[in-house]
Amino acid sequence: MKIGLVKEIKKEEYRIGLTPSTAQEYIHHGHEVIVESTAGLGTGFYDNDFKAVGCKIEPSRKKLFDETEMIIKVKEPLPEEYELLHEGQILYTYLHLAADKILTQAMLSRKVIGIAYETVQESDGSLPLLIPMSQIAGRLSTQEGAKYLEKSYGGRGVLLGGVPGIKRGKVLIIGGGISGTNACKIAVGMGADVTIMDISPKRLAELDDIFGSSITTLYSTPYNIKEAIKDSDLIIGAVLIPGAAAPKLIRRKDLKTMKPGTVLVDISVDQGGCIETTKPTYHSDPTFIIDDVVHYCVANMPGSVSLSSTYALTSVTNRYGLLIADKGVDTALKESAPIRSGLNCYKGKLTNKPVAEAHNMIYEEYK
Repeated sequence: MKIGLVKEIKKEEYRIGLTPSTAQEYIHHGHEVIVESTAGLGTGFYDNDFKAVGCKIEPSRKKLFDETEMIIKVKEPLPEEYELLHEGQILYTYLHLAADKILTQAMLSRKVIGIAYETVQESDGSLPLLIPMSQIAGRLSTQEGAKYLEKSYGGRGVLLGGVPGIKRGKVLIIGGGISGTNACKIAVGMGADVTIMDISPKRLAELDDIFGSSITTLYSTPYNIKEAIKDSDLIIGAVLIPGAAAPKLIRRKDLKTMKPGTVLVDISVDQGGCIETTKPTYHSDPTFIIDDVVHYCVANMPGSVSLSSTYALTSVTNRYGLLIADKGVDTALKESAPIRSGLNCYKGKLTNKPVAEAHNMIYEEYK
């Protein structure tokens, strides 16, 4: 199979879908890897690094798309890339279609085979291609939130860990999954007063076992959320429903109940956000203020630590990508339930039910 690695054109996205070493694995399996010139500069990989392992370097983006059967990316295609996609081409990347109806329609009209990292699911319910980025985003959420609590950024001027003789900053984490748990690890490590919410009694018990008296656990209910946000300095939204749009757990009217300078970090922004006032931002201008509440809503948080993120991502995506390339997409879909769960669209058919429900579109099961 001819594999294409393209340069990400999303603003301030420096990650790439293959490293030289993971590209080499495809070559060892008998496939051809074509790399867009300068694709790896944001992570410190040069064209010569890819050439050294047997990749072909292609300066023309259009030619690369035209000649390859599978495109490997990190982020969803942007409008200027829609016309480059061709019928039957496999697009293997994060798609987040539930948050973007225009992209969904473009994927269907181009009759692309879209396999989304974020919906590849193993039999135990885990999302192996989302886990490493969720871990990084979770850890960054507390790190960034702590920074924007500084007065010079519009925050309350609170030090999360405090010092002897004063109260510690209060952190509220809504969602106890991978990203929420990693946010909690950093917040506890900073010495903050941490509360974490989840809808699952089992997960709350697990979090209690992990962190013990270092945290407070609460059931995630509308009442508990409304009460907890009033007294929090940093609020982290870490809600995930695989493939679906995130539920809105904090409404615009709720901002007025928060302390001025409270910081909101919405990790769920890729899926539309779990805060009503969320809108995507970029690393160079990551925050905005509504009703004296600072919002941090960067849609590609792991992109700021591009080298770590690229190594973490490609170490898990290659396993499934190689299976698609080795067996061909149809055989891989039939034999691998995880890859089948990652299929969001197939040659003009919308094959992911949560995405179809999010956009009120027709869902067709892949057979």
